Amino acid sequence: MPRLFVALPLPEDIKRSLAPLQRGLGDVRWLLPEQQHLTLRFIGELHNGEANEVADALALVPGGPFELTLRGIGMFPPRGEPKVLWAGVAKSPELHGLRRRIDRALREVGLPPDPRKYSPHVTLARLPRPPGQAGLATYLMRHSLFRSEPFAVSGFHLYSSQLRSDGAVHALEAAYDLVPGIDDDDAPPGGW
Repeated sequence: MPRLFVALPLPEDIKRSLAPLQRGLGDVRWLLPEQQHLTLRFIGELHNGEANEVADALALVPGGPFELTLRGIGMFPPRGEPKVLWAGVAKSPELHGLRRRIDRALREVGLPPDPRKYSPHVTLARLPRPPGQAGLATYLMRHSLFRSEPFAVSGFHLYSSQLRSDGAVHALEAAYDLVPGIDDDDAPPGGW
């Protein structure tokens, strides 16, 4: 059964801009550039027939291209022992609109809505054990003003993920273009 998620791929220059953030924190597992993406929706494990329905439904998601900027850093969970270090996203109504349209398409093929609040980010590292508080505070303060150059978002991808002991391996299952001139507010509830 494939384990699926929907995400935005990151341009190579944006991945390079994240590289300076991926040092200086001790015993953490930094994600490789090929693992970096901005998740729009985690789907989970599906049977092949369900996965095909999801792929077909995502092809009907309307919307045009937009620009996005990565901004700031943080960790999950926000309280307690940190498990994930991430780069955040500057406010983007277009990104949240795309996320809503993807959720709508997935609900129409019978997937339940994601119960978690959407918090767009790019994972930089996984923390197998918490780093020292002083070191983490210094790291967060040093990189708090991080801001990438704006980059174009012209489509989104459906990925499968295989979990391994050394991290997840992602495979592209389908790519979907965002088409200029399509106003998502005019889209019928079931897509186009």
